[in-house]
Amino acid sequence: MKYIKPTKKKIFLFLVICFMVLTITYLRILFTLPNQITLFENKEYNYNFKSPFLVNLEAENDDILIFESEDSKVSDDKNGSNDNIMIKAKKLGRTTLSLRLFGLIPIKTMQVDVVPYKEVVACGNTVGVKIKVNGILVIGISDVETVDGQRMLPARDSGLKPGDLIVEVNNQKVESAYDLMSQIENSQGQKISIKYKRGNSYNNTKVTPVMAVEDKKYRIGMWVRDSTVGIGTLTFYDPQTKGFGALGHGITDIDTGAIMPVGKGEIIESNILTIKKGTKGNPGELKGILIEDTEPLGIISKNSQYGIYGTLNDKAINIFSRKQYPIALRNDIKTGPAKILANIDGKSVVEYDIEIEKVSKKSANGLKGMIIKVTDQRLLDATGGIVQGMSGSPILQDGKLIGAVTHVLVNDPTRGYGILIEWMVKNMTDANIQSFERAS
Repeated sequence: MKYIKPTKKKIFLFLVICFMVLTITYLRILFTLPNQITLFENKEYNYNFKSPFLVNLEAENDDILIFESEDSKVSDDKNGSNDNIMIKAKKLGRTTLSLRLFGLIPIKTMQVDVVPYKEVVACGNTVGVKIKVNGILVIGISDVETVDGQRMLPARDSGLKPGDLIVEVNNQKVESAYDLMSQIENSQGQKISIKYKRGNSYNNTKVTPVMAVEDKKYRIGMWVRDSTVGIGTLTFYDPQTKGFGALGHGITDIDTGAIMPVGKGEIIESNILTIKKGTKGNPGELKGILIEDTEPLGIISKNSQYGIYGTLNDKAINIFSRKQYPIALRNDIKTGPAKILANIDGKSVVEYDIEIEKVSKKSANGLKGMIIKVTDQRLLDATGGIVQGMSGSPILQDGKLIGAVTHVLVNDPTRGYGILIEWMVKNMTDANIQSFERAS
């Protein structure tokens, strides 16, 4: 028999096909699997990693995760193959899950958080929020016209910028704008030392105050803020620990957009006075007042991009609902009908119909984990859809708490974003740990 040597063209075509299949496999895994997954402790999860090639999985910490086949036999080498994989969350903690093609080529690394299974109380009550900043937040820089007619920028010249957090002046902790003003005035034009935080780092600088022509007082040309107040919605609380989560997004400074670090904070009762209805391009708002002559409902210990967290007092437990819901993980949530709990009149919490239009399966965080649309005509007639003050309204589906309303789409007030509840519960747990450590 005569041997026919393969042509270079056929070999090239074969290599191109192999490359395309490998690329498609890589992209499929990269874009369909999330960057982060959350699992409940002592629960089993079935994942399908179908691929025309062998894909191996390996957990960084096999004390936290173990792999099981469908007949529940634990694999010998802590590696999963490319079939249906049973992953069991063995104990609480965080690890990484690495995926490798043929066991050699890295494809993706996922962060895995194992959290305790919880049932929490879904609330939906509007509350007043008060935060005292842990320092003095710089919100603006301006010039100062001096008594000799010059225009100077002492704060800018020292390197200070909007968003910086001043924590000490002349080695003394400052807790209010008044503390800063006193130090500046007492300087009599001599340099003062300032310690400030920018991002995660602390820095030191010196500023020379100048006398302003308008009032003959010393100034450094800087606008600051030391507190903020507002109205939002309490999402849930844990009946065992009294820990709570609210808003679903962080409280930021209106001028700089920076997350305001909590020095002291509390949630208090509030009254809704009127509703500004939302329209296209013009977000609506629940307008109300804070009832400040009563005992606080709870203490805020954490303000993060995922909401505010803290601990309720005993009085609040008696005010809010006590109906508990199991929390849902990302994989439990599906598109379709759902409900939100909202308190738009300040009196009663009401269930309203919504539609979940999209659930993000890939995003590393759950801040915009889903897109929702208000379909309940009662809410549309009253507010036009989602309005400011409704942030934190719980989202329910199939008898589970799955998330909370966070933002409205400005061009369509009937639609908005929701945060995944697993991220709020995780942040509440972290806040309670930090609060305990400070108390200890």
